[in-house]
Amino acid sequence: MSSQTHLHDLKFRMMTIDLLRMAKERYTYRELAQHTNLPVTVLSRYVKGHVLPTTKRAKTIWNSLEKVVSLENEFRSRITFDESGYFDNTSIICNISLLSQGAQHALSKFAGRRITKVMTAAVDGIPLATMIAEAFGVNLVLAKNTKEVGIPDFIEESYIPSNSAVRMVLYIPKKSLKRGDSVLIVDDVIRSGETQKALMKIVGKAKAEVAGIYALVGVGENWREGIPTPSDCPCEVVLTLPISSN
Repeated sequence: MSSQTHLHDLKFRMMTIDLLRMAKERYTYRELAQHTNLPVTVLSRYVKGHVLPTTKRAKTIWNSLEKVVSLENEFRSRITFDESGYFDNTSIICNISLLSQGAQHALSKFAGRRITKVMTAAVDGIPLATMIAEAFGVNLVLAKNTKEVGIPDFIEESYIPSNSAVRMVLYIPKKSLKRGDSVLIVDDVIRSGETQKALMKIVGKAKAEVAGIYALVGVGENWREGIPTPSDCPCEVVLTLPISSN
């Protein structure tokens, strides 16, 4: 087994533990034992991190739990709405187990595609993008709304968020992208798609290409029409929420 194959194998075993821990938040050990056909004592050792399952057993656990633990439903159950219809996804973007599952989901959706960089706009998308970059084994590109002292050259793009009268500007260090890079754009939420379009333009200015767009939550479907992605460039979200009338 090559070192890279061994690393991917280890990642999968660890992600299986994250899935098991997420399932444990909703099910008892006895119920999980029924779903996985494994003893309660063994499941407890996995959840507590005392031991990792073998690859063969991890696949068995993953296949069993995937039928009862829906990432979309997990996200939906954790999002809360205020009286005006605006939502709070803090319990998702701060939950390491959920973000790990989101990274695994992204890995499955973009498996086989050439991805050399993962890119996001600061700040809420950073934890997810970091975990996805780690899952793919590539570097992370952060687009910020300020220029940092000490960096000589930037690529920038301005945009106007929906329902806003303020022009925003995103900057990345010029050396963080190179010609020929294949970039996966990541965010926690896609609302209007304006941020994603700005990131795509930055990628284009670097003479790189967009491999796809991934987010945990999408608000409505209209943003898909506004993002000029090629037909072979998938846009994936885990959960789609209705557009608030407020």
